[in-house]
Amino acid sequence: MLVQNLAMGSGLVALTVLIHTVGLILLAALTPRVARQLKLHNHNAGRTLVMTGTVLGLLALLTLEVWDWALAYRALGATEAFSDALYLSTAMFSTIGYGEIAFNPAWRLLTGLEGITGFLMIGWSTAYLVRASTQHGPFRENKHF
Repeated sequence: MLVQNLAMGSGLVALTVLIHTVGLILLAALTPRVARQLKLHNHNAGRTLVMTGTVLGLLALLTLEVWDWALAYRALGATEAFSDALYLSTAMFSTIGYGEIAFNPAWRLLTGLEGITGFLMIGWSTAYLVRASTQHGPFRENKHF
């Protein structure tokens, strides 16, 4: 079962990184374009709206990634219901850890890999958000920091 956990985990990690990379590229291309078209870059209220959109975009990426892991748990029979798989995935991805959800212990290593992956993706999202807030948001480099 170790090999299956590592194989499935490696595939899911790769898929998660791919989704995150493509998503951040799209978000980085779309954000300045929309801000210019709507003239949101000229005032703090507009730049705050840009940041709100950026946060929602990041949340959409992270949600898609959590759902991919949940679909895998369900397909592997790690949980009895999709709602349990989604709860387990959300708890593991966010590194909160699971509580009352019962899952097939054969997939314990896979849940650990999801926790590590989620930690990295959330960290990457935070780094992106900090950069975006100084580039397109209300916080300007050499002015606020």
